[in-house]
Amino acid sequence: MRAFFYFCTLNNIKIMKKNIVLFVLFILPIVAYLFFASGINSFTKLPVITPKVADFGQWKSLNGEKVSLNSKITILGFSGTELLKNRGNYFNINEKIYQRYHDFADLQFVVICPLGTENEARKIIDALDDFTDVSQWHFLFTTPQEINAYYDQLKLVGKLDKNLGTPNVYIVDKVRNLRGRKEKKDYKEGYNTFHLAELSNEMLDDFKVILYEYRAALKKNNNATKEL
Repeated sequence: MRAFFYFCTLNNIKIMKKNIVLFVLFILPIVAYLFFASGINSFTKLPVITPKVADFGQWKSLNGEKVSLNSKITILGFSGTELLKNRGNYFNINEKIYQRYHDFADLQFVVICPLGTENEARKIIDALDDFTDVSQWHFLFTTPQEINAYYDQLKLVGKLDKNLGTPNVYIVDKVRNLRGRKEKKDYKEGYNTFHLAELSNEMLDDFKVILYEYRAALKKNNNATKEL
């Protein structure tokens, strides 16, 4: 009887150890992933890097439409004079961000370009139009002096290159705050469109945080309206 009891106890211990190993190897990583994913995208706010950046004024656009930062989530870029040389950057962000979220009515992608590059911008729009609804892509044109002045008031660490461009794009919220990551170890004011991994990871994560903020606020406002 003692031998049988010992055998059963030993067998139970083995089963318990096996279950613990399975939990550590398979279940715990899934739980950790869900916890951190929900923590990043649901329970934090993306910090403000620069508050209340200037609007665009009366700058010319390709289609003559009025473009404003107000009441829009804006992905903002600076093309410089070499639009066609850097056209791959626009296709990257179009694929990784724009195509996933362009149905969101309050979203726009705005690229500030030097006067004289209208034909190059049109070629990029026409190429994107072959497989994308480009209604939320906007190219604006102004003088080099105004481009430099506008970029300077963003108060960023990074600088425009000699061609008045940068591969980075920036997230500007509906009240014209430029958003990013402020921690020293993780500082992020813009997202490099040349690097697909950066768009797929850092930018996509931060963009989801912005969307969550507005969806949570909208839900809260709707609930308040119902209570009234």
